[in-house]
Amino acid sequence: MASFRLLVNGKTQSVSVEPGTPLLYVLRNDLELNGPKFGCGLAQCGACTVLMDGKPVRSCVTPVSTAVKAHITTIEGLGTLERLHPLQRAFIEEQACQCGYCGNGMVMSAKALLDRNPRPSDGDIKQALDGHLCRCASHNRIVRAIQRAAREMRS
Repeated sequence: MASFRLLVNGKTQSVSVEPGTPLLYVLRNDLELNGPKFGCGLAQCGACTVLMDGKPVRSCVTPVSTAVKAHITTIEGLGTLERLHPLQRAFIEEQACQCGYCGNGMVMSAKALLDRNPRPSDGDIKQALDGHLCRCASHNRIVRAIQRAAREMRS
């Protein structure tokens, strides 16, 4: 075991785990952040997506030892129940998630997209979400939610 100091959602957290432990396990099991989901464990579904220094990464295959100097943001770090992030609010208002399992990854990848491109086209959004699997087939509502959030964030 080794000790690691992580900056998660703006707070420094200390954990003692093996260096190769997936960041997802640390977030969920040690820090009790349950937004990132375990989907496939192979970085193929996107349910575990978090932001590291503003870039979406699949936390199920990211060793905790590589996250030490990064700013890690989970969906819990975007907003609060009292003050939702525009993406969170738009996903609710557009009823973009049915089962909700893919929602974490979709929102986190959308956040990274909107941070670098405040006026994304539908094609930009679809490209940013490529590789995120959603069995509920609510892709059109997800795109609408991201466009809605983009408009709100610009005003």
